[in-house]
Amino acid sequence: MTGREAGAALEPIEPSPVVILVRPQLAENIGTVARAMANGGLFHLRLVAPRDGWPQARAWRTASGADRILDAATVHADVAGAVADLHRVLATCPRPRHVIKPLLTAREAAAELHEIGARDLRAGILFGPERAGLDNDDLARADALVRYPLNPAFLSLNLAQAVMVLAYEWWLARDETPARQLMTHETRIATKGELDNFLVHLTRELDSCGFLRNDQKRPGMLRNIRHFFERGEVTEQELRTLHGIVTELVRARR
Repeated sequence: MTGREAGAALEPIEPSPVVILVRPQLAENIGTVARAMANGGLFHLRLVAPRDGWPQARAWRTASGADRILDAATVHADVAGAVADLHRVLATCPRPRHVIKPLLTAREAAAELHEIGARDLRAGILFGPERAGLDNDDLARADALVRYPLNPAFLSLNLAQAVMVLAYEWWLARDETPARQLMTHETRIATKGELDNFLVHLTRELDSCGFLRNDQKRPGMLRNIRHFFERGEVTEQELRTLHGIVTELVRARR
């Protein structure tokens, strides 16, 4: 089974961890996992004893173009075979278990996966079957466990959601997108000089119409007006519009 020709041109972003689905039950879920992996820049997918065999056309139909991930996926008879070439293995574990291992959040797991990759070691993360999750024998293969700090009253995630959380954190750990920015489209943030020029224009007309006639209150009123425009990042286009508004109000008054 191969992917559609229209599938996204996905390639591995190395060093990236291997996502290992242990005994996945539905082909549709495998497809949505591939979609989640593509969102987060993950590529390597291994399937351990998929219930309905592999490949399954339904997986490609739900992958939304993440076909290359499914095309490159490998099938393994057991967890031991799936992790044999890896150096470090993490395992998701949403429920308490009688296991003594380091327990990581998704964010810490992502940081650790990057650290492992930086040392030229290969890492993987196990995700259990949809209904029951990983069993104790599966967890025994892992170096550390991963548990997401979600609402303790409702910790239910489907398989794709579980992979998406980890993929997002893995991508975020390497991403350099500013945490906050202003969408300016075809304009730009105005300079302080441009803002001062507008405020001079505005002040002149406010004096002319008598709005600032109270000499005692005038300095405070001007500071308040400046604070209003300094509070955000005014764009050059917005200042041109405001200049036009003031000019038209003056023309109408005269």
